[in-house]
Amino acid sequence: MGNDVGENEDWPPWPEEEYARYLAAERRRYAWVMRTYGGMTGAEADEAAEQWYDYEPPDKPYRGLVFHDEAWHWAMTAIKGDHYWAGDPGLTEPPQEYLSLE
Repeated sequence: MGNDVGENEDWPPWPEEEYARYLAAERRRYAWVMRTYGGMTGAEADEAAEQWYDYEPPDKPYRGLVFHDEAWHWAMTAIKGDHYWAGDPGLTEPPQEYLSLE
């Protein structure tokens, strides 16, 4: 029957409200990392988060694939490069303050 995302049993569609909540939470966490570790202003960090976590419409195939790694990883990769944890093993896991963000 075609390639509709809703027909792909391996990648079921997300309810819009749930997707929007998750998107907002990941944007918040990404922006926090960009302010805290990347030296960005609040406005710069928010813009970077919105650019990285662009809204994807419900009919986009594999909507939300960017969520396969958390915001901590994507922001650290943007700031320090692909192997950020090798240069600073303390960055392997996010700090408690990050984990407490809602």
